[in-house]
Amino acid sequence: MKKFSHGRRRAALAAVAAFAIGLPFASVFAQDNSDKPIRLILPNSAGSSVDALARTLAAPLGKALGHAIVVENLPGAGGVTGTLQVVRAARDGMTIALVSNNHVVNPSVYKSMPFDSIKDITAISVVATSPFVLVAHPSVPARDVKELVAYAKAHPGQLNYGSSGNGTILQLSAEAFKAEAGGLDIKHVPYKGVGQLSSDLLGGHVQLAFLGVTGVAPLIKAGKLKAIGISSTHRSALLPDVPTIAEQGVPQYDMSGWIAMIGPAGLPAPIVNKLSAALKSALASKEMQDALALQGMTAVGSTQAATTQLFQTDMNRYAKLIKDSGTVVD
Repeated sequence: MKKFSHGRRRAALAAVAAFAIGLPFASVFAQDNSDKPIRLILPNSAGSSVDALARTLAAPLGKALGHAIVVENLPGAGGVTGTLQVVRAARDGMTIALVSNNHVVNPSVYKSMPFDSIKDITAISVVATSPFVLVAHPSVPARDVKELVAYAKAHPGQLNYGSSGNGTILQLSAEAFKAEAGGLDIKHVPYKGVGQLSSDLLGGHVQLAFLGVTGVAPLIKAGKLKAIGISSTHRSALLPDVPTIAEQGVPQYDMSGWIAMIGPAGLPAPIVNKLSAALKSALASKEMQDALALQGMTAVGSTQAATTQLFQTDMNRYAKLIKDSGTVVD
């Protein structure tokens, strides 16, 4: 038998890989999976922003993949419980998940983790991002970031902020603001979720908070809360007149929520490519565009490399914020 040279062998392997990537989605997987639905695990409870996005995404994503999508809510331990199911899943693309910032916060707030948030998963794509808005109770004598920073520095320890809990992205957004605005002395009041936090903020029991734009926009427009600044580097379409925090004298400030698609570690490249392409197709549909706009989100559809880089960068950033603030999970 005639032997291939190294160059011809590489060319042949490349041709096989290219052919595999071009195959219909179903044929990339084992034939016995052709009629099975894809499990889309959410390490979040029903009613969360991740849940709302997933249930809108399921139909167009399933259509693009040629498979039914079954959404499963598996909340618990800050997302660890649900993500563990993906870590342990077969590397066939039939079990994937949508995770949020908590995925890379958890290693810094839990003493032990049953998996590595980078090495034990395959990062596929960032699905969407959404900013937060720093809001204040009307009693706070500040209308913007400059006035808030001046007041906080003149009255150290007299302001407080609420969050949805220790180690959550809402707390870390506030801690980043405190640090980057000059080391502000503003006390933290943790809650078990956004519901009670919002009630106490409206009642003046806490004075400041970072909250999702969608839920709080009506309260801002009604004058029940004051919008101080948007957390991302771009203004929100839902609150176009509210400048970003970066615009207002804290130029390095940038904190956003994100939702990303992951699979188990070692997911073959043809499967990753098919999932990524199907996701981009789904995000381009009018149904998804309208849904994202209503939820104050921006579609992304990033590459695997960019998603992995985001995970690592944010993990390092959150670890420093958690260490510097002395955050401990209850």
